[in-house]
Amino acid sequence: MNQIVRLPRQLGALIQSARVQRAMTQQQLASLIGKYQKTISAIENGSEGTKLDTLLSVIAVLDLDLQVIPRSKDGKDIADVF
Repeated sequence: MNQIVRLPRQLGALIQSARVQRAMTQQQLASLIGKYQKTISAIENGSEGTKLDTLLSVIAVLDLDLQVIPRSKDGKDIADVF
């Protein structure tokens, strides 16, 4: 599953999909990272106020990796834009 994510709601949808594929409830995921179920719900709904360490914990528990790569525009590398 390689997906480009540029918006909180896109990340939320990806996290929800990964959680559901693992037959895991929001409550189970929340328990594994020491948070409340409402935190997972907020993430999956694209809340912009989630702490980075919480997101990284969710990503790790779901056996996902976060990869940051340069954004390309019009077929050019982002370095060519500046």
